[in-house]
Amino acid sequence: MKQASSGDSKKIVGVSNKANEYATKNPNFLGCVENALGIRDWLESQGHQYIVTDDKEGPNCELEKHIPDLHVLISTPFHPAYVNAERIKKAKNLKLLLTAGIGSDHIDLQAAAAAGLTVAEVTGSNVVSVAEDELMRILILMRNFVPGYNQVVNGKWDVASISYRAYDLEGKTIGTLGAGRIGKLLLQRLKPFGCNLLYHDRLQMAAEMEKEIGVKYIENMHEMLPQCDSLVINMPLTEKTRGLFNRELIRKMKKGVLIVNNASGAIMESQAVVDAMESGHIGGYSGDVWDPQLAPKDHPWCYMPNQAMTSHISGTTIDAQLRYAAGTKDMLERYFKGEDFPA
Repeated sequence: MKQASSGDSKKIVGVSNKANEYATKNPNFLGCVENALGIRDWLESQGHQYIVTDDKEGPNCELEKHIPDLHVLISTPFHPAYVNAERIKKAKNLKLLLTAGIGSDHIDLQAAAAAGLTVAEVTGSNVVSVAEDELMRILILMRNFVPGYNQVVNGKWDVASISYRAYDLEGKTIGTLGAGRIGKLLLQRLKPFGCNLLYHDRLQMAAEMEKEIGVKYIENMHEMLPQCDSLVINMPLTEKTRGLFNRELIRKMKKGVLIVNNASGAIMESQAVVDAMESGHIGGYSGDVWDPQLAPKDHPWCYMPNQAMTSHISGTTIDAQLRYAAGTKDMLERYFKGEDFPA
């Protein structure tokens, strides 16, 4: 990576969501426009220009105005700036695309590579946050929590309508598609619940790790799916996984399966999920990722029965924000010095 020369001022643009009145409620709430990852004073003291906006869509948006002359673009997975080939072509000075967090689904990686750009993310910054969130969602679906909560909000009391489809986690078969950093942390957290744990991944864990966690490797995904009472999706979005869960694959799963997906909404065929939820073949669906994202108000997943969807929140706890803000600063420091990033 070419070192920035002494006194070489860079234009750095960040894209994040606005926190409005919440920006001042916690001094560690760094992942928003107002608090700008906590690096504004540091960057400006070194003579760099730092602009942060939430306006990222359309030909007249604020981000588009800065594309021709920015050097670094920082985005988050929670309010992503989509960087396609057209934007890369316009960005004559662009050298570095940073994700404050994990995931580069919002970047056309082929176009970035062809243009010689560096694409980097803060590896590991929010894996604990996402794994904890997945465990929470499994329990929310298993215990039929959301309808029970809505009863209280609506002033009702009908125990039978909740308990007829509420189950213990103990003894259930839980599978994860993908056992990288997040999948492994999830399995470790599930161990005390006394579940039958399965995983599928292109790489098998060391035998010692499998024994320690108490998890079984299933080499063929199609053999694992019919066994799962609950399935957690921890695989990245690629051309091979886009739309992977279509009607045919969903039919192979156990009737009433509970699905948790914090990986990518585009891995699911949207209408196939809706139809399976309405028929009861999928017993519950929860996640914080949508297709498209940001999700429109009329997205069909908003109206499915037995869903426990949220906005994209799993990886942006305050603890995660502190980690990915620090990681972003570290990578910028390395960029200014011309140093390589850690693998």
